[in-house]
Amino acid sequence: MKAIIDKAIPYVTGVLEPYMQVEYCDGVAISTEMVKDADLLIIRTRTRCNQQLLDGSKVKFIATATIGFDHIDLEYCRLHDITVTTAQGCNAAGVLQWVAAALAMLSKHNGWQPEDMTLGIVGVGHVGSLVEEYARKWGFRILRCDPPRKQREGGDFLPLHEVARKADIITFHTPLDSATHHLVNQELINIIPTHATIINASRGEVADTQALLHCSQTLAIDVWEDEPAINRKLLNKALITTPHIAGYSAQGKANASAAAIRAMAQHFSLPLQEWYPSQVTPIMRRDISWVEMCHTIGRYCNLTGESQMLKTHPEEFEQMRNNYSYREEYF
Repeated sequence: MKAIIDKAIPYVTGVLEPYMQVEYCDGVAISTEMVKDADLLIIRTRTRCNQQLLDGSKVKFIATATIGFDHIDLEYCRLHDITVTTAQGCNAAGVLQWVAAALAMLSKHNGWQPEDMTLGIVGVGHVGSLVEEYARKWGFRILRCDPPRKQREGGDFLPLHEVARKADIITFHTPLDSATHHLVNQELINIIPTHATIINASRGEVADTQALLHCSQTLAIDVWEDEPAINRKLLNKALITTPHIAGYSAQGKANASAAAIRAMAQHFSLPLQEWYPSQVTPIMRRDISWVEMCHTIGRYCNLTGESQMLKTHPEEFEQMRNNYSYREEYF
């Protein structure tokens, strides 16, 4: 068998070599010619898995070491009997800590405390649920919007326009699909109070760049349309700006790599179904007070420095992302 692996996926080098031929390369460089004789791909969001790439290939298994899957044509894969797996939930704690760092920075910048604020969470899945859990303990009033969960479960999920109207901070943690593309548009921004903050750590295309450029709200952005060629005006406008690294913790990356390897091992009946990178120590979740979090989060997630770096060198977006020093999770 032959595997093609995005070389930016950490901890996996040497793992599959005892069982198959392995080729590592840049995700954006994975081509039709390269995958023609490959049996499986282990990729990130930079590889577009569609008819153009996969037609005529032997590929029967794709593992993406990401929570998102909008870079994969699922219908094409279904029709061609190609199994697709994701690493859903792998980086939830990493994104939580990025959001926590953003909240701490906003609190210091604007002089508020959690009990003064209403936090709207749009998308209450793996990440949004963790944000909700910790934000409630810190004292935020919470409003939740998640139409699929509302349909399945009922409960106190609110329509998006109601959350947008009432929230002082609104944070987006949705997948990208036809329902969420440009979910943050001019119509929604007109409802959100001008004093509010919009946080996007989901997918760049969830927010319409042109609408954000003309908004009055404070912006905290980790994901961008047209990455890595991000809009420079939006970059300069936003308060918090990072190069799509909200989930880039050591544990999150280890979880993603483990999910990809384990799924592949299960599919091909290889003895790696319990594999986890030996270089990383999993972290047990723990409670942390708002005061302790604010005093400590900067050691792990320095959004002031990271924002300044991206604003100064936007042309290095992809290098910053690929060479990012993974943060250690600590709660």
